[in-house]
Amino acid sequence: QVQLVESGGGLVQAGGSLRLSCAASGRTFSNYAMAWFRQGPGKERELVAAINWSADHTYYADSVKGRFTISRDNAKTTVYLQMNSLKPEDTAVYYCAAHGRFAGWTLDPADFTSWGQGTQVTVSS
Repeated sequence: QVQLVESGGGLVQAGGSLRLSCAASGRTFSNYAMAWFRQGPGKERELVAAINWSADHTYYADSVKGRFTISRDNAKTTVYLQMNSLKPEDTAVYYCAAHGRFAGWTLDPADFTSWGQGTQVTVSS
């Protein structure tokens, strides 16, 4: 298991930017894919972005392509989500998650076995 702590959420106007951070501890961070999920009001949790262990593969939901960037710093055991051109529909609780399999690169939410507590992102119009 790995412990994950998110930070960087907040209130921002539409068109603004935020950077979320997720600090990991408890296991070898560099061997596992990481992802950001979000859950908006009245919506199901959805995968926003993911990055594999070596950072040479990334995934983005269609709704955030071109606006969000996921990255990782294995030396700092931290994964980031840079969010630009934010829209009111991006309002959600954002969760960091760690893949459960060594070097795994599957994107089923059930494959992510460690989760952070979430950080609120609110985008005002």
